[in-house]
Amino acid sequence: MKKGIIFDMDGTLWDSAANVAESWNLAIKQDGSVDKKLTEQDIQGVMGKTMDVIADILFPELEKEVRMKLLDQCCSMENDYLREHGGVLYPKLEETLSALKEKYPLYIVSNCQSGYIEAFLDHYGFGKYFEDIECYGNNLRQKGDNIRLLADRNGLTEAVYVGDIQGDYDASCHAGVGFIHAAYGFGTIAADVPEIHTFEELTETADQYFALR
Repeated sequence: MKKGIIFDMDGTLWDSAANVAESWNLAIKQDGSVDKKLTEQDIQGVMGKTMDVIADILFPELEKEVRMKLLDQCCSMENDYLREHGGVLYPKLEETLSALKEKYPLYIVSNCQSGYIEAFLDHYGFGKYFEDIECYGNNLRQKGDNIRLLADRNGLTEAVYVGDIQGDYDASCHAGVGFIHAAYGFGTIAADVPEIHTFEELTETADQYFALR
């Protein structure tokens, strides 16, 4: 029996909102098609949504073709910026990942663009902790589909998804995997699920979760 832990990114492993806003504002200024400055709160408000939906929310005044062109520029700038500058890691993240990896294979599934997860892994040298990754930008598939895809691809017979918002829980249900709520993140969950209030609590909570399976 192969048990694995699959992670969401934003609000679960790190908070990149401030630097994402900074990078998008650079791209917006270079593009010139809209006069707007995004805030950290603007980015936090759309975290977890697919990139096309984020573009619809943040740039509704633009025609779709112009909006998607700007989105591509923002995403490219974002990946480069985060690869260089990183974001804000939650406390004890690396120590906890190292401890978890001793017991379980670890994975990431996000609704982000291609290259975003890689920027995170490259900046911190975290590639050694994760067996596989998948995201919306690679195949334009929703998070629940990608969780299932990754679990099947890696032969997981029992998996749990760790995320912070309702959409993460809904995606785990769609994929047929368990869920642990990162309650320190950006959202709440309308379900009775295991939860952690710091990232380091995951070592004990994951053991408890899998012991019941």
